[in-house]
Amino acid sequence: MSFFSKLFSREKKEDLDKGMEKTKTSLFGKISKAIAGKSKVDEEVLDELESVLISSDVGLETTVKIIERIEARIARDKYLQVSELQAILRDEIVQLLAENNTTDVEDFLPDQGQKPYVILVVGVNGVGKTTTIGKLAWQLKQQGKKVVLGAGDTFRAAAVDQLKIWSERVGCDFYSKGMNTDPAAVAYETVQYALEHQCDVAIIDTAGRLHTKSHLMQELSKIKRSVGKKLEGAPHEVLLVLDATTGQNAFEQAKHFTDATDVSALALTKLDGTAKGGVAIGISDQFKVPIKFIGMGEGIHQLQVFNKKIFVESLFD
Repeated sequence: MSFFSKLFSREKKEDLDKGMEKTKTSLFGKISKAIAGKSKVDEEVLDELESVLISSDVGLETTVKIIERIEARIARDKYLQVSELQAILRDEIVQLLAENNTTDVEDFLPDQGQKPYVILVVGVNGVGKTTTIGKLAWQLKQQGKKVVLGAGDTFRAAAVDQLKIWSERVGCDFYSKGMNTDPAAVAYETVQYALEHQCDVAIIDTAGRLHTKSHLMQELSKIKRSVGKKLEGAPHEVLLVLDATTGQNAFEQAKHFTDATDVSALALTKLDGTAKGGVAIGISDQFKVPIKFIGMGEGIHQLQVFNKKIFVESLFD
């Protein structure tokens, strides 16, 4: 069994169940209210269910897909009792996630012939980007990997210091050129450091930027090109960190970042602090970018690998 497979121990499942409690209570409280006094799933129930899913931040497009699938079942089976609605909804969400790129991850790092494996981390300020980097580095260290953190957020006063503190806490290498330096140069030299010191993984932080600032978004492309010049094929992963508590704003951030750079994976933070856990379903469906990590608490061990089946189980149990 791989290291990341072991993350789904009893303790991890308990963290996930506890973290999803707000979303679960909100979602199924609304569904119960919508079907009260009803015996079968009719147009009125579906209208209510549509409103429930949208208000749970599943997103309009994904909600419409789910409703259409349930309508197709009604047309096929002729009659569906409201008692079946929860099981049907669960089934359709699992199928929807299965059709997208949201695959169940066992090992975050694939078998690669070339080292280091370079991860570029992007996202706006305040989403938990630096904390996610630190937790990910810790998990990789537990896996026996040699990791270096590159301080590419050179504009925010505390960013370099925060990343250095995480490197010391985790016990991994750290590379920085200090404040107000060229982030593309930091990224380039972090990869160079990783090559010289035989690191398995290089995780490069970038400046938290507003997704509405086009010139800052364009800088991400420059950073990505710089890394590729030093190591062909790098970065191997562009990880976008999103704050689940922001709901629909997370959709907007995902849209702009996926337009600006080749985002290949998502990390959703703070799922334990929100009733908006439905955002995970909508984002994975609409952007066809796999969710790889979810934050289920403040503990260093509480960055979990995203497994769609376990996630939906936790939501519907």
